Amino acid sequence: MHIREIHDKEEKREISAGILKALPEWFGIPESVQEYVAGCAELPFFVAMDGSKALGFIVMKENNQCTAEIYVMGVLPGYHGQGIGKKLFNRVYRWAKEEGYEYLQVKTLDESHPDINYAKTRKFYFSVGFRPLECLPELWGKENPCLIMVQHIK
Repeated sequence: MHIREIHDKEEKREISAGILKALPEWFGIPESVQEYVAGCAELPFFVAMDGSKALGFIVMKENNQCTAEIYVMGVLPGYHGQGIGKKLFNRVYRWAKEEGYEYLQVKTLDESHPDINYAKTRKFYFSVGFRPLECLPELWGKENPCLIMVQHIK
């Protein structure tokens, strides 16, 4: 398995659409998936490949000159727990450092929501060094409280 950056917009759309559709527990709203797929085509995109098969991807977005954000990431369900997410994260951490960012940010569902899948997501982000900054309960609507997590790039 290797991580590579993708520049071709159509390839970004194909990879992101395929993987996000395989993750309905996290990405079950078709309009939201379409929005993510469209955004992925325009942003820095890294993919974990096993031969010609895309196993997972991560997409970065610049918030300002100091902060880059994980726009979206996903790993195919059959490959969870095999270190693919960490390898993808480590690659974008190096990318962010090379680009001169000081901080990384990610938004996810807050722990006040009982979703067990997002509990796994938060556990992953904690494991790679993110810490909670603030919960914005109104950003995605009261039923989906948004947790902003950050980490300093050393």
